[in-house]
Amino acid sequence: MAVEPTEAGRDGTGARPSTRRRKRVEGGRRHRHEVKVTPEEEGQLLALALRYRVSVPKLLIDSALAGGAANAAANASVRDELLTELFKAYRVLAGIANNVNQIARATNATGEAQAETSATLAAVRRTAERIDGLIDQLAEALR
Repeated sequence: MAVEPTEAGRDGTGARPSTRRRKRVEGGRRHRHEVKVTPEEEGQLLALALRYRVSVPKLLIDSALAGGAANAAANASVRDELLTELFKAYRVLAGIANNVNQIARATNATGEAQAETSATLAAVRRTAERIDGLIDQLAEALR
């Protein structure tokens, strides 16, 4: 489906909607729909697309398949929240990795296991499980 903005994606602010592509499908997308809109409708579509950081075609598809713009926006909001949580968990894991490196350095220098090793490795497991759960939730939200 190709719905072209009237002025190369401009909506009055000069900002352009996201150019993230949809996931490829085997055999490609064979059907195309052309939608003609009034200048007022175009402005509303561009504003919504910019607000939700998607292209106009993605906004139209998500809105239609999710049962309306409100549901599509809710799905986008859930995805954004999950991505935010996923990046937070990633930063926690990076901090724990730093702790593991310090423990390894100390263990190698002294030849003795460090007291905090078990707790740190348990934190790695918990964080990895949290990341797995968030990825599963995100995959479900993208369906």
